[in-house]
Amino acid sequence: MNILITGANGQLGNCIRNAAKNSSDHYIFTDVAELDITNPETVSKMVKDNDVNLIVNCAAYTNVDKAEDDVEFAELLNATAVRNLAEAACDKGATLIHISTDYVFGKEPYNVPCREDQEGTPTGVYGLTKLHGEQAIADSGCKALIFRTAWLYSEYGKNFVKTMLNLTSTKPELKVVFDQTGTPTYAQDLADALFHIIENRKMDGNEGVYHYSNEGVCSWYDFTKMIAEYAGNTGCDIQPCHSDEFPSKVKRPSYSVLDKTKFKQTFGIPVPYWTNSLKTCISNLSHNSKLTTHNS
Repeated sequence: MNILITGANGQLGNCIRNAAKNSSDHYIFTDVAELDITNPETVSKMVKDNDVNLIVNCAAYTNVDKAEDDVEFAELLNATAVRNLAEAACDKGATLIHISTDYVFGKEPYNVPCREDQEGTPTGVYGLTKLHGEQAIADSGCKALIFRTAWLYSEYGKNFVKTMLNLTSTKPELKVVFDQTGTPTYAQDLADALFHIIENRKMDGNEGVYHYSNEGVCSWYDFTKMIAEYAGNTGCDIQPCHSDEFPSKVKRPSYSVLDKTKFKQTFGIPVPYWTNSLKTCISNLSHNSKLTTHNS
């Protein structure tokens, strides 16, 4: 099977590289330098010339704050480009796996985990444009599986874990919001789950929307406390605070926990608990840092 990966240099894309390195399938890893997904002709040509059977779209505009001022570009990457991929998949008879977000929810005061069939109520441009991307896939009629995920982090690129590892090791004190609740997701866990679905050809007949995050629930404050603890950063006094102490252009969801029942029942893939995966990531980052220091 020929599998096209977009956004291959991002967190999830890099993790899929790790998962698929011994696969007998042919993976075509692309990022903006190799494929402009905002150009429908370019996308169509790539899919046809490479006889693509499956597209995994990991590309997205993910800067939540910046999106408030960059609406057109966020819409271009998160919705228009997704439509291009969906239409190319439809024309070729290929399947599209698309990564979406918990930020499609949030406006309502939820206090139970969000289900797949729940109406999207985004609180900002990022969530709204990601919802538009989902709607573009539905409108295209292509065979598609949409996986909404949340609070993604990894050893790659910029993310909350790496930022907090730096801050808790250099700052004497830190305030982190405790009134936003969700679930951290280790990108390698999501990549491994997607790889399992692809390798076992579980796409056909299972089209639809799914939720995937690690198990468990926490606030950003709890998340930070665990990051510091697992890294041994004991010198930083981490204190909880309210969101309004950090004025922002965008209102983030106060509760965006995802219900993963459908995913687990459909695919039968175990979902790791968030603290276990966090330990793994921090251990890997520590090991990589020691290697870099040693080699330099």
